[in-house]
Amino acid sequence: MLRNICAVILGLIAGMVFNMLIVMLSTVLYPMPEGVGFNDREGLAAYIETLPFTAFLMVMLAHLGQAFVGGWLAAIISRNAPMLVAMIVGSLSMIAGIYNLSTMPVPAWMWVEVPLYLLAAYIAAKITLR
Repeated sequence: MLRNICAVILGLIAGMVFNMLIVMLSTVLYPMPEGVGFNDREGLAAYIETLPFTAFLMVMLAHLGQAFVGGWLAAIISRNAPMLVAMIVGSLSMIAGIYNLSTMPVPAWMWVEVPLYLLAAYIAAKITLR
């Protein structure tokens, strides 16, 4: 039980690190205007409005990668419930993703990623089980 709890926590941390690495790469490719940061909601919203389609694909990759990488690591760490811990990581990542999508002015098509969080975690667990 304790191993599975640690698997979920470490999976979430690894997934968030992956997510932030991709987001940081995105900000290198599509720099924010001078003086705008992630804590500046209005400036961030204006910046998001200017982003091209490929920037949103990178964000989607970051989000789904979080569920995949986190689910994969959690499944590796867990000995008796790899699918369960991977799906917990995927579910928690999905909840965070829904929150992010609902608070940011993103294109409506980005909502397609919501069920894909669970698919990414499921695939990660299946790969681990092989």
